[in-house]
Amino acid sequence: MGGKIVTERDVFEWAKEAEERGAGEILFTSMNNDGTKNGFANVALAKLSETVNIPIIASGGAGTMQHFAEAFINGKADAALAASVFHFHEIEIPELKQFLKQNNIAIRL
Repeated sequence: MGGKIVTERDVFEWAKEAEERGAGEILFTSMNNDGTKNGFANVALAKLSETVNIPIIASGGAGTMQHFAEAFINGKADAALAASVFHFHEIEIPELKQFLKQNNIAIRL
């Protein structure tokens, strides 16, 4: 059901357990933000980053280049991904990389 079934699990406790079981990184998609183009779930991302000691990949909600910067700065994400903004050429990857670099955010070349 794509994250729409309520469970008894706390996402942060579950992430910590995943790390303890050997997960090397966590891809965190906020179902509330996914597809909205209103930004990533930065409050939850930051808390997740403080909970585990493995890389966090932000997913769900990118609509602008500023959203990516906020995911790294406010959400403390180690990486971020998006789909439609790239597929529909709303954001071009070279321009995003330049924008992030100008905002002192490390990027892969």
